[in-house]
Amino acid sequence: MNPRIEGFDHQRVPVGDGVTLHAAVGGSGSPVVLLHGFPQTHLMWRHVAADLAADHTVICPDLRGYGASDKPAATDQSVYSKRTMAADVVALARALGHERFALAGHDRGALVAVRAGLDHPDVVTHLAALDVLPTLDMWEVMRGTSAAVGFHLYLMAQPPGLPERLIGASPDAFFGHFLDIWTRDPDAIPADVRDAYLAASREAVPSIVADYRASAGIDVEHDAADRAAGTRLRMPVTVLQQDWGAALGFDAAALWRAWAPDLRHTTVSCGHFMTEEAPAEVVKALRELLDR
Repeated sequence: MNPRIEGFDHQRVPVGDGVTLHAAVGGSGSPVVLLHGFPQTHLMWRHVAADLAADHTVICPDLRGYGASDKPAATDQSVYSKRTMAADVVALARALGHERFALAGHDRGALVAVRAGLDHPDVVTHLAALDVLPTLDMWEVMRGTSAAVGFHLYLMAQPPGLPERLIGASPDAFFGHFLDIWTRDPDAIPADVRDAYLAASREAVPSIVADYRASAGIDVEHDAADRAAGTRLRMPVTVLQQDWGAALGFDAAALWRAWAPDLRHTTVSCGHFMTEEAPAEVVKALRELLDR
């Protein structure tokens, strides 16, 4: 039996252009949308979502290209641009009856959340980003030998063909590598959940690569245009991060503050998968954000 978020219903929701997203939906009250990261699915929010559902409608989709959501062919980079993926999220919430909502994302989902906040400021009421930097800043600070930690970013940025073949030759070893080395507490991702993540990723190699390839191309263009235009996140923003900024030689909070004037930036002591390793701390931060 596949693991699930207890008490949540599962729906398939069309979001336009022939794409349908899979989403787990539970609770009642003001809406909160939670976006997963790599190499995971909506299931990474299982602890946090169950808590928030006590007084919020909680929507946990699989992003396009991931999990049980559709995986359209990447005919060009716009198909998996964060702008397109953010539009999916807005369409999903609207289809479920919500014109405005709070939004939190982890890793890849945080990049989608930031783009949603920039592109749809009248829709996203509050925004949280977990353990990531905005795309443009990420590429600017990754340099030298310290950038080896992000080798996968450079691999999946290559033109179509080689990355898909290399990763597809041993997907469990590739995706499992990150589940292992990015987790301080191995028990935080139990075997059945790990297996679910690997199975989902195994079926999504081309679309996952396309997501990352877009972040080395069209997503940088969109961020650069917004920086030049002075576009900022107008809603309250919370950022939770490991202390890898200090290790890589930059001030993460300062980078975020350039995008988010109303910012609360907190360093957390856990691995990358903080919704699974430190769910109580994430819930506390999200509830504080929702009260702002």
